[in-house]
Amino acid sequence: MPATSPFFQAAAVAPPDSLAILHLKRDLLTPTILRTYDDENIGYAEGKVTTTRYGNYPHSTLIGQPWGSQVKASQVDTGTRGRVGLLAGRGSKRKRGGSSTSHGDDTAIAGERQEGQARDDGTPEANELKTPVPAETGFCHLLPPTPEFWTASLPHRTQVVYTPDYSYILQRLRVVPGTEIVEAGAGSGSFTHAAARAVFSGYPRDTIANGSDGENNDEACERTGKVWSFEFHEQRAQKLQKEVQDHGLDGIATVTHRDVYEDGFSLANAAPQQSIKASAVFLDLPAPWLAFKHLTRDLSSPLNPSTSAYLCTFSPCIEQVQRTVSALRSFGWLDIEMVELSARRIESRRERVGLQEEGLRGVNATPATVDEAVGRLREVEGRDRSYHHGLTVKAMNDTLASAASVDGSEDGKRREAGEYVSKQQRLQNIKHAEQNRKLYKEGRLVHRSEPELKMHTSYLVFAVLPRAWTEEDERRAQEDVHKGFSEPSAGAAEKPVSKRQRKRAAKEQAGGNKYAEMEMKWQLDNDDGSE
Repeated sequence: MPATSPFFQAAAVAPPDSLAILHLKRDLLTPTILRTYDDENIGYAEGKVTTTRYGNYPHSTLIGQPWGSQVKASQVDTGTRGRVGLLAGRGSKRKRGGSSTSHGDDTAIAGERQEGQARDDGTPEANELKTPVPAETGFCHLLPPTPEFWTASLPHRTQVVYTPDYSYILQRLRVVPGTEIVEAGAGSGSFTHAAARAVFSGYPRDTIANGSDGENNDEACERTGKVWSFEFHEQRAQKLQKEVQDHGLDGIATVTHRDVYEDGFSLANAAPQQSIKASAVFLDLPAPWLAFKHLTRDLSSPLNPSTSAYLCTFSPCIEQVQRTVSALRSFGWLDIEMVELSARRIESRRERVGLQEEGLRGVNATPATVDEAVGRLREVEGRDRSYHHGLTVKAMNDTLASAASVDGSEDGKRREAGEYVSKQQRLQNIKHAEQNRKLYKEGRLVHRSEPELKMHTSYLVFAVLPRAWTEEDERRAQEDVHKGFSEPSAGAAEKPVSKRQRKRAAKEQAGGNKYAEMEMKWQLDNDDGSE
């Protein structure tokens, strides 16, 4: 039985050999596969390390942490990078062209690689890693993988279908757990991961292993959700297939290298239970109308013949939309509609204004009231007067004390007591007071829409292809309609429908006799309703 993918159900803590997302700042996420060993043989003494512009994070500090934890960066000696093995004075140094120069012969390099592989195999030397030392600055948040996080952090091989697009597309295509969907133009795999989560209703091999006979297994496989993904570019298809396997989606998503314009959506050397019976189709192609000839109701079609098929095309130009709509009409598709999405996120934050915010980040350190402005103005004027007229410190404090009456801050109280507060001391006092403040409750709650949204502009064309309707289907439908209007049997209308009606009839039959009425009701309560 395969382990459930973290995209479907994540564990409570980050397990090894699983995908994790490092949230460094807003709209900056880094994906990584957590390893207990240095699988790339980079040569860090701490084992495998993810290096970012906001610090270095050894995987030993990430594995076992609850999802959502804040993890501090570690001090990593990057001088050993590029060496084979974990020992810094041995092996070879990599060059930019991929070749390497060694202090010894090639035999020493091979021995060093064998030594590194022995560590990877779980020998005691694999556990002899340097304990990470926390750095003074830098941190990240450890997040579980989801299609939304993966879309924001995946390596871009092509244009990406972002979350506002694929969430609306899956809803319009009526994708639910157990649905089979065909995707053409997989690209970077953003829509593939989102569709896999939407159709997931169990792994097919689990149902086959638990089944008793072949017939029941075939029926179980039909109820299992599936994503059939096709990609024309061979290298992109291979990379996406590797990602699907690493993320635990194999069995739910199948990636095929094929030109759907010419070869259609069939699977080469596929078993009968692996035939495509899709009810939803998503085409992210430059010329989707060339693939419509393979989306018909003939025997070789990937569409499910017993249900209606829902289609969506993803096109950046209006000229593509015009040709797509014309081709859909010629092939018998109905309810054709074009939609353009323009989504924008709303940012909610606390806006803090006042002189008590001076020196802090992300605030407006200007006077919030007239009293604060007057107090600060008197303070500045007092400093200027003392500087130009050569007043003593005592005289300057007396001059600034007048501003304390309109300033209730700690600095104002200190000035009122006759103590001069410099700007540097004032900023230190503000930072010290910040630790005891509940900043999430202070300030005014404001809502603003972000100026830009990371989303590819596109036109979405939706259409529906009804199921094939034969004369035999029409005859069965007519028989079902006539069965629903069959005449009731004789005397059925006179029979009370419910127990309440029978009790009412018994009351009328008793004619006001309470004892007879109670006896009849008792018989009805103990009667099972059968005649």
